[in-house]
Amino acid sequence: MKDWLIRRLAVKMMISEKTLEAVINHQFQSANEALLNNKSVEISGFGKFFFNQKKAEKRMETLKKTQQTLLNILASPETTEQKRVSTEQKLQFTLSNMEALKPKLHEN
Repeated sequence: MKDWLIRRLAVKMMISEKTLEAVINHQFQSANEALLNNKSVEISGFGKFFFNQKKAEKRMETLKKTQQTLLNILASPETTEQKRVSTEQKLQFTLSNMEALKPKLHEN
């Protein structure tokens, strides 16, 4: 979708795709940083996006339960090597999601 948007805008605005891609990447990075530091961010022409504290708390609880389940699978002696590898990948993804939520929830 992003590539399509860049190509379309590049043709319409007669700007190089590399320049346009750099601008779009910067805008998305800035929006992500703003959302981390604030409870909302408004992008002109797209709308206003809010951080929902209750949904984030529920999501964190779900992630903690998932983490515990994955750790139990890894601790089991019956877990095959293939299952262990996929479980470790899922655990890393879960932990990264938890780390992303912690600053907003003011958790350590």
